[in-house]
Amino acid sequence: MKKITLLLALFIIVSSCGVKKTRSMLSDGDYDGAINRAIEGLRSNKNAKSKQDYVYLMEEAFAKAKERDLHEIDLLVKDASPAKLELLYNTYLQLNNRQERIRPLLPLKLMKEGRNAIFPFDNYSEQIINSKNALSKYLYDNSKALLLTKDKMSFRKAYDDLSYLETINPGYKDSSKLMAEAEFKGTDFVNVYAKNETNMVIPVRLQNDLLDISTYGLNDKWTVYHSNKQKGINYDYGLIVNFRQINISPEQIKEKEFIKEKQIKDGVKTLLDVRGNVVKDSLGNPIKVDNFKTIRVNIYEFRQFKSCQITAKVDYIDFRTNQLIDTFPISSEFIFENIYANYNGDKRASDDNYLSYFDKRAVPFPSNEQMVYDTGEDLKAKLKDIITKNRFRK
Repeated sequence: MKKITLLLALFIIVSSCGVKKTRSMLSDGDYDGAINRAIEGLRSNKNAKSKQDYVYLMEEAFAKAKERDLHEIDLLVKDASPAKLELLYNTYLQLNNRQERIRPLLPLKLMKEGRNAIFPFDNYSEQIINSKNALSKYLYDNSKALLLTKDKMSFRKAYDDLSYLETINPGYKDSSKLMAEAEFKGTDFVNVYAKNETNMVIPVRLQNDLLDISTYGLNDKWTVYHSNKQKGINYDYGLIVNFRQINISPEQIKEKEFIKEKQIKDGVKTLLDVRGNVVKDSLGNPIKVDNFKTIRVNIYEFRQFKSCQITAKVDYIDFRTNQLIDTFPISSEFIFENIYANYNGDKRASDDNYLSYFDKRAVPFPSNEQMVYDTGEDLKAKLKDIITKNRFRK
């Protein structure tokens, strides 16, 4: 019984909060928000006495929302501006959609007044079709006009308008063809290539990897990068990776010898006092203690080392004006290192983290070409970071 009472009290509190929120929306002029909130409250047990407030609030919100929209339509019709056709079309849709949200709940009773709530519905089909056709014609004609300009932003506006046209009126005339044209004309095409200003040969696979922009995931809606120029495309920008300097160190093997000592446990022994006498416990038994001994190892360490540093700069070029937009320095380093060791003595005397070196051996040094390529992996990550943070069109 206590549980039922608690649940009932909780339901009343929640319902009261919902009505209060709906009333607040109505007061603030958010009529559709109030209607949606009331609809949620009436989805279950709509004829319950506790739901009456929702019915009153929804009736009032519907009347005010309809009055507002019809007033807006009256102003739009008198204005007769083609640019406002979208607002006119959407307002008719809003009037119709509001009715369709409420329709499944009807009738809704107002118990105290002994009547059903009044929701005067109208048929807006003709107005929706007429306003959609007018809007479609405007979007189509305006987009065609924009495509006759030489401005990329106009082409992008045409694309967005034609895309919207396809959503409200699919297959309207040749809108799909015009949309593809607008997308192509509105796209910035960037040619990416490399220049070698060093006295070394840049590995072909490094250049291919570095300029393979498809692996960077950088193409966006209006920017496409090509490392190989394609026919029929006038490139707007150039991204040039200028290799300025490549430094490769000689192959080095450094040797080092050192000694390590450590005390380790080696069984037990009888404890003696300072006079050399056996120390005994309270029962007269000799006391035993750990016996430690010192072990020693001679370590001969060998360190193979080779490094490569690449310095470059990334130039952003505007091909339309042949002007340098910006330059970004970039550098990278790759280090090859292999450490191995031999020993003479007890290897347990060495540090635990050093033991793995005893299992290693000398390995062939990577070629200069491989060093340059390995350095390029880091260079590629830095190039991607530069492009990501510095788009051509702000």
